[in-house]
Amino acid sequence: MSPASLAQWLTHLEQLHPQAIALGLDRVERVRRELGIKPACPVITVGGTNGKGSCCAMLEAILLHAGYRVGCYTSPHLIRYNERVRVGGRAVDDDALCRAFARIERARGDVTLTYFEFGTLAAMLVFAEAGIDVAVLEVGLGGRLDAVNIFDADCALVSSVDLDHQNFLGDTREAIGFEKAGIYRGDRPAICADADPPESLLAHARAVGAELLLIDRDFGYVAEPQQWRYWGPRVKRNGLPWPALRGRRQLANAAACMTALDALRERLPLTAADVRAGLLAVELPGRFQVLPGRPLVVLDVAHNPQAARVLAANLAEMPAANGETMAVCGMLHDKDIAGVLAALTPAVTQWHVADTPGARGARADELAAALSQAGNSAPVAAYSNVAAAWREACKKARDNDKIIVFGSFLTVSAVMLEIERDKQANRAG
Repeated sequence: MSPASLAQWLTHLEQLHPQAIALGLDRVERVRRELGIKPACPVITVGGTNGKGSCCAMLEAILLHAGYRVGCYTSPHLIRYNERVRVGGRAVDDDALCRAFARIERARGDVTLTYFEFGTLAAMLVFAEAGIDVAVLEVGLGGRLDAVNIFDADCALVSSVDLDHQNFLGDTREAIGFEKAGIYRGDRPAICADADPPESLLAHARAVGAELLLIDRDFGYVAEPQQWRYWGPRVKRNGLPWPALRGRRQLANAAACMTALDALRERLPLTAADVRAGLLAVELPGRFQVLPGRPLVVLDVAHNPQAARVLAANLAEMPAANGETMAVCGMLHDKDIAGVLAALTPAVTQWHVADTPGARGARADELAAALSQAGNSAPVAAYSNVAAAWREACKKARDNDKIIVFGSFLTVSAVMLEIERDKQANRAG
């Protein structure tokens, strides 16, 4: 009997394949052919260790302001699965996803698909049904063997290359760079926003005959106090507003996005006004998201050392305050816990660490031990769940303090849910 609701479908998908992650394109490609999915519009594929979500959000925002019907597929989600599949800037409804899932279920026969593979095919079916003008696809893991890579990108962008998912991608930047470069295609724009790209990425781009465009060589930016300038292989843009996404690293991401859009300008023309409006309007929850009010709260899904270093740099650029910097942190076992916590130890004056649910979740005492090994001298309190850690941090925080929530999408999601519950309770009261 076919599942009736989105929740039932998602439960079904979780149980369908014996492994949560099973890299490889053969199975998902077989089902794609059976379904006859072939994008009729330009496809922009975005990969990278960090920054790919920001790039997708900026591309989507700029293209939306140019009047295009944009299909955007990202992962993972924070609160609702529907966040992964957006058309026209809005998450699609349950019915659209359920219709797509039902088509895939009928077409797959005896082929077992992972949760992500099923979702990738569903997103493309939804986009075809919606008649989109352009697809922006975020790679889930790696690139070469990720399900998104069954679709040939008209333009492929790698935002950064660093250590993460080493058990799947390799334990060096060279190994990971090769996997990321797998989304590049011959005779098509291949953009890299990493200032120190691995030789493996460069070599693969050359081997497939991609039109490689590197930051600081072929494109780049100049930061100014109130604005910034972009320069690229064909155009220059002056007087650009800083992206609404916080952090200096976003300028590199934005420059890469401008290069991608310029490369596709004949198929997707846009104006300088579209670029400016998109940069000002872009939103991406959970990426250095600063909430209004006091104490100051920062939500950031940073879960690998590179992302943690960027988070620490962003915190250092915030106006100085005399208060405490409290961290609410929960992480997964398969992440570099020591590396992440070491990057943020100098910035934090009080730690609230929590157990993370699920088979991959790390326990609070593991985080506490890693902090001790990192030379942390700030107080550490451990909790059985993120909600409890968050509530205790809020109870202790004063108006001039900061609360930093990071370590995992699950951690940020749990705090977002708690904040929403408080809002609902206040409205009801």
